[in-house]
Amino acid sequence: MKKLLLIIYTIAIMPIANSQQESAFGSGEWFKFKMSYSNWLKAGNATLTVKDSKLGDKDVYHVVGKGWTTGMIKWFFKVKDRYESYFDKETITPYKFIRNIDEGGHTKDIEIDFDHKNQKAHVNDKKHNIKKIIATKPNIQDMVSTYYYLRNNIDVSKLKIGDEIKTDMFFDEENYGFKLKYLGEETIETDFGTIEALKFRPYVMAGRVFKEEESLTLWVSKDKNKVPLRIKADLAVGSLRADLEAFKGLKHPFKIVVNN
Repeated sequence: MKKLLLIIYTIAIMPIANSQQESAFGSGEWFKFKMSYSNWLKAGNATLTVKDSKLGDKDVYHVVGKGWTTGMIKWFFKVKDRYESYFDKETITPYKFIRNIDEGGHTKDIEIDFDHKNQKAHVNDKKHNIKKIIATKPNIQDMVSTYYYLRNNIDVSKLKIGDEIKTDMFFDEENYGFKLKYLGEETIETDFGTIEALKFRPYVMAGRVFKEEESLTLWVSKDKNKVPLRIKADLAVGSLRADLEAFKGLKHPFKIVVNN
């Protein structure tokens, strides 16, 4: 379950920008996902919310991501996660990232302040009362801001099947290189109707959790919003799936080929 939440916040929620470089989102946008195990057992929900805010003297977007288990799953593995990112409205540069999680009793409470000028991350592990300063890569993103950054800065009109998109994220206490392969277009059935989608293959580490390096597949809407529609993950045991269940506050029309 906790792996699926990470998928949603770090991979599945990384749609690609429109060719005009027009902003794909704004304050008031909200997504809700339903998650299931092996396509039948409900596992939980996750949400993403965008709001206007202030961080010191800076005008920023404040994004809050939440994830929690539901139904039978929560009785033997309870999850309650909260992720927050404060980033610049124009450049999508992250200034602060917060991760507060409880995953089956495994807890973390981490705040990260980014110093982009000096390429440093000031990490405050509040649970253990430990503070560190760690070197970061240029133009680093956090795991939430990455979604919005790619949404506004990658030109999907220039992508060809097989092309790979790379970006750098900072997560907890390390730099993380992420790679995403473009697989082309596909029309899929959703709760909202038939929707034209862009299909991607994120690369993950094979082993204990995932069957192989290419175990993940994700679909995002082929419109100016680039809404995350579906994520499927083949695991070492079973499979996980997340589907968009509800949304509001989209900046652009949501295109549906056939209504349900």
